[in-house]
Amino acid sequence: PAMLDTLRSPLFILGVLLFAAIEAVWRIRSGHGYDFRAAAGTLGVALGDAVVSALLGALIIGTAYFAVWQAAPVRWPVDDWRTWVAGFVLVEFAYYWMHRWSHTIRWMWATHAVHHSPNELTLLAAVRLGWTKAFSGGWIVFLPLVLGGFHPLVVATLLALNLKYQFLLHTEAVGRLGPLEWVFNTPSHHRVHHASNPAYIDRNFGGVVIVFDRLFGTFAQERQEEPCRYGLTKPLVSNNPAVIALREWGWMLRDAWRAGGVLPAVRVLFGRPR
Repeated sequence: PAMLDTLRSPLFILGVLLFAAIEAVWRIRSGHGYDFRAAAGTLGVALGDAVVSALLGALIIGTAYFAVWQAAPVRWPVDDWRTWVAGFVLVEFAYYWMHRWSHTIRWMWATHAVHHSPNELTLLAAVRLGWTKAFSGGWIVFLPLVLGGFHPLVVATLLALNLKYQFLLHTEAVGRLGPLEWVFNTPSHHRVHHASNPAYIDRNFGGVVIVFDRLFGTFAQERQEEPCRYGLTKPLVSNNPAVIALREWGWMLRDAWRAGGVLPAVRVLFGRPR
């Protein structure tokens, strides 16, 4: 699908590496330090994600989206600007809930935890994404938009823009941005989202905008008196891409196996992360 292609286009990849290199220089010169081993692990995870998503994501997700599109009772014209404006708002709304559930449902968190595993927040953290997105089911949240008449490529393109925008949020190099922070997701807001401080956990789920966090009570402001601590509440110290990508799945399936019955196992798999 278009979303996968645009996120892995040579130009975008070159931009990621260029900005990451500039940020690394800034971090070293400003005394923040830079974990090059973790960066290498992230690149390994990103490479694995590109391969797995190309094979499974395009097959499973792409097939499902176009199958649902065939059943859509109405279809909004792709060449009408109003389709794109409405689509943007609805994709942002669906993304907010998908992202929120990815933090509160363990089956979805097993994939999303990969993204939260870096112990320092850098631009490269944006491309540390789980290999199991096709199985965790977050993409299902966007199917109602397709059934409601938005072409799969409209949804995929808006999601791709959402994710590209968020690449720039994964940094400590940008401070507060004043009035923009009332509407848009910013590096400050996203630092809170990646923090493991108890006061910051499960906050700021927005993509491009922060409006839905303000509406649904999940917004938190970055506070100078409580600096963000990054990483998982059970820190990941390995830089092995396979360990990074699969640790939480192993823990979750182990806990389900030990749960002592079908219903307890279901509660482990679909309850809150531990």
